[in-house]
Amino acid sequence: MKPRNPRIQALFDSAVIWDNHGCMPLTTRPEFLPQLERYRAAGTHVVALNVGYGEMSLIEHLRVLSYMRQWISKASATCRLVSTVQDIQQCKADQKLGIFFDVEGMYPVQDDLSFVQTFYELGVRWMLIAYNRNNKAGGGCLDEDTGLTATGRAIIDEMQRVGMLLCLSHTGARTAAEALEYSSTPPLFSHSNPAACTAHPRNVSDDLLRACARKGGVIGMNGYGPFLGNGANIVEELLRHLRYTIDLVGAEHVGLGLDYVFDRSELDEHIRNYPGSYPPGTSSARDIAMVEPEAMSAIVEGLCRDGLTDGEIQGVLGGNLLRLASQVWK
Repeated sequence: MKPRNPRIQALFDSAVIWDNHGCMPLTTRPEFLPQLERYRAAGTHVVALNVGYGEMSLIEHLRVLSYMRQWISKASATCRLVSTVQDIQQCKADQKLGIFFDVEGMYPVQDDLSFVQTFYELGVRWMLIAYNRNNKAGGGCLDEDTGLTATGRAIIDEMQRVGMLLCLSHTGARTAAEALEYSSTPPLFSHSNPAACTAHPRNVSDDLLRACARKGGVIGMNGYGPFLGNGANIVEELLRHLRYTIDLVGAEHVGLGLDYVFDRSELDEHIRNYPGSYPPGTSSARDIAMVEPEAMSAIVEGLCRDGLTDGEIQGVLGGNLLRLASQVWK
C-alpha cells in the first residue's frame, strides 16, 4: 500500500471506518474467512457480514451464524465479535476488526417472532424486510409490492424492542415507504444507491432517500458494479453516487455498505439456483466489477477531493452508523 498523504492518514487515524455489508460464503468453507484480514489491512475497523438472505431457512441462517462465530472466536488475535458501540471503539484501539452480522429478509422469522431476539443475541444487528421478492412481512423491489403487512409490523415492533436496526435495502418502494412511516427508530438503507444516478430496480428513489434521512436514518452506498452504472472506474462511480446522495440528504445521513462478494463462484451458484431472486439479465458474477475492501484509501481521497470537511468525511466513513447504533442497539 502506498503511503497516504497527511490529511488522509489523519482521517484514518481519527475515524471509525465501518463497512455495513460484506458477503462471505454462506457455507462452512474455511478457506474464505481468513480473507477478512483484507478489511483490517485496508483500515476498516468494523464490518457487517451477511449470514443469510431470501428464502434460506432458519436452520441455514443459524448454521452460518454458528460457524462464523466459532471461527471469529478462534481468530481473536486479529478480529472479534462486537455487540456494542463500546466494543467497536475498543476494536479500533486494539487494531482488531470488529464483526457483527446481518440478515437479508424477514423470511426466517416470519413465522416465529421469538427468533428476532435469538438473532440479536447471536450478533445480528440489522435485518431487512424482503430480499427482492415478497414474503409474509412485505414486498420486494423485484415483485408486485403489496405493502407492509401485519406480520411485518409485528417483526419491526420486536426488532425495536430488542435493539435491532431496520434496513430497507432490497425492499419494494411501497413497503419501504410504509415501514419508514411505521418505524419509531431511525432506519437505514444498508447497501443501496440512488436511482437518479443509475436506473436499476435495486436502486432507491429520491423520495425514499429523503424520507429515510427525515427519520434520522443512514443510506449506505453499495459498491456493486451494475448498481453504479458499470463505468470504467468503479471507485469514481461510487464517489459519484456518494456525492449525489450527500447533496440530496446531507453528509450526516450517508455511509458505506460496499456489498463485496468474496466467493464469485457461490454467487454464480445462487444465481443459477434462484434466478427469480435476481434482477433480469443477471447471469454470471465473475465479470462484475465490485469495490474491494482495499479501495478505502481511494474513497477517502475522493471525498477529500470533493470538498467535504473532515467531520463530514468521518461521518460518512462510519460516524453516522455509529450514531445509529448508539441510538438503537441495546
